Amino acid sequence: MNQKLTPLADALREQLNRAYIPFDVPGHKGNLKALSEYFGEDCLLLDKNSRAGIDYLCQPRSVIYEAEALAAEAFGAAHAFFMVGGTTSSVQAMVMSACAPGEKIILPRNVHYSVINAVILAGAVPVYISSQVHPQVGISLGMRVEDVRACIADHPDAKAILINNPTYYGICSNIEAIISIAHENGLWALVDEAHGTHFYFGDDLPKAAMHCGADLSAVSMHKTGGSLTQSSILLSNGRIEKSHITNIINLIRTTSASYLLLASLDIARQYLVTKGREVLNANLREICIAREAINEIDGYYAFAKECVDGDSIFDFDLSKLSINTLGIGLAGIEVYSLLRDEYGIQLEFGDTANILALSTLGDRPENNRKLITALTDIKNKYGNKSPRRFSYEYITPITVISPREAFYAPKKAELITKCEGKICGDAIMCYPPGIPIIAPGELITPQIIDHIMYASQKGCTVTGINERQEITVLKE
Repeated sequence: MNQKLTPLADALREQLNRAYIPFDVPGHKGNLKALSEYFGEDCLLLDKNSRAGIDYLCQPRSVIYEAEALAAEAFGAAHAFFMVGGTTSSVQAMVMSACAPGEKIILPRNVHYSVINAVILAGAVPVYISSQVHPQVGISLGMRVEDVRACIADHPDAKAILINNPTYYGICSNIEAIISIAHENGLWALVDEAHGTHFYFGDDLPKAAMHCGADLSAVSMHKTGGSLTQSSILLSNGRIEKSHITNIINLIRTTSASYLLLASLDIARQYLVTKGREVLNANLREICIAREAINEIDGYYAFAKECVDGDSIFDFDLSKLSINTLGIGLAGIEVYSLLRDEYGIQLEFGDTANILALSTLGDRPENNRKLITALTDIKNKYGNKSPRRFSYEYITPITVISPREAFYAPKKAELITKCEGKICGDAIMCYPPGIPIIAPGELITPQIIDHIMYASQKGCTVTGINERQEITVLKE
């Protein structure tokens, strides 16, 4: 196929040239001045609803069909499904396509909350593999192959396994080996590649899911692929029936898809194929230089491939500039806030121990130098050697009942300080990254309470706890 083509984006642009008199939705009809002054006239005129000439996402037959076929080829997949509900919708469709109610799915506990939600929607039964924790920087790691084998042996009736590729911090499991083991035991292999779009288009990067035989992969094009926020792609290798996946997707997605988002997927795919490798490789060289410079600043640790152990850290995504800040006596969220408020630098996130800066297609090398200068200044102005309270991001949970059972159980709000020993009714997490500190159905321990309170006090955006410091627990 000709990867230089953008059939959907071209057809949408043609709608501007035809200048139809609109008696359909959207209601602004390209003519609402307040919106056009803010977003620009072309943005409104390109904001179309399904009509002849631009296809229908729920049953593509023309330009969307062609655009999805081009995307499938670009990613090495049999099928690609354009999604406009974020990668949350891709993850939900992936899990629901593989698991029926009551069927088991094996997954690492350090998954994004969208996976927990997908398990609730599917009615699947999660079987968690607890993550190892890095002793120096405190982050959760990938799945060990031996743990996967043991878990499958303990749960031979499991239907699927889900793998992070990579984690938010850039950690990758041995995805090829795990997929092979899954298939040997009759499991579907599902991959959350929300932060791994670029794996398909750059060099010196970890292996991509479709290249390793994954059955389904959720790819967040808007995160590292260059499309507009909320646009995503679900990839399939063809082993699960396409019509089944389509039916599942149509259960959860809108029938009024944004053509701005759809066209951005088409354009971003073309750019990735034609120029992505060159741009990504150049940016990767720059971010590696920046990492070395940051590690010259006493107190910071920008970790990368030196952590690789061939097991729970099988590989590392060098485009993730993950930096542990505890050596300067500041929590990651404190450095994150200082960078934003005093230096005009917006990072991806900061948590209790680390910060994360992403290298993507849109980078400018001079910004790396500004970040290095700012981090040096913060260390000199605000760094201290006060005792560190937290040196970890992951607490091994104690699961009492399934997330679905907890979701539908009677609940009440309770002061978090009085919740020890109770069962959590909702996910509580720092967002980003959106990995639950505790998920529905898990036991609330003193360590969990301490972690939530500390993260909140340090300025993390903690969801699942209200302004009265209450959380949702199951009624006794």
